[in-house]
Amino acid sequence: MAARLTDRRKKKILADYLETESYSATAKKNGVCGQTVRRVVEESQEFAEKLQRKKEENTADILAYMEGQRNIVCEIIGKGLEVLNSQEKLAQATPSQITTAIGTLIDKWTIIAKETGEADKDDELSKSLRALAERIDDGPDRAV
Repeated sequence: MAARLTDRRKKKILADYLETESYSATAKKNGVCGQTVRRVVEESQEFAEKLQRKKEENTADILAYMEGQRNIVCEIIGKGLEVLNSQEKLAQATPSQITTAIGTLIDKWTIIAKETGEADKDDELSKSLRALAERIDDGPDRAV
């Protein structure tokens, strides 16, 4: 017969699960089976609330860090856009690579613009994307 889990051990399992968000990883860490972890998690009435709060805190921390690094991130993005906008790179790229890059940029930008309510603003990234699209349109005929 398996040993009963003490309250202290259950709390440790819950804390580890909050960290890993994985039944199997938590089970390995605590020397129990995944089903035991699942049972302990499901029995904890406040756990779902704590997990959601932890995820929100993590998201807020990441966003705060990113905001603090805004200038560096914008510089990296700018350099990346310059490379993507390079005539030599465009001449070497396949149509598939070009459309993938454009699609990725547009998809990500659309998501960010919707989330921040800035969908209608005409900023530097939008201008860069438009200029890139115009250059592609004005460039040599390519099957895209």
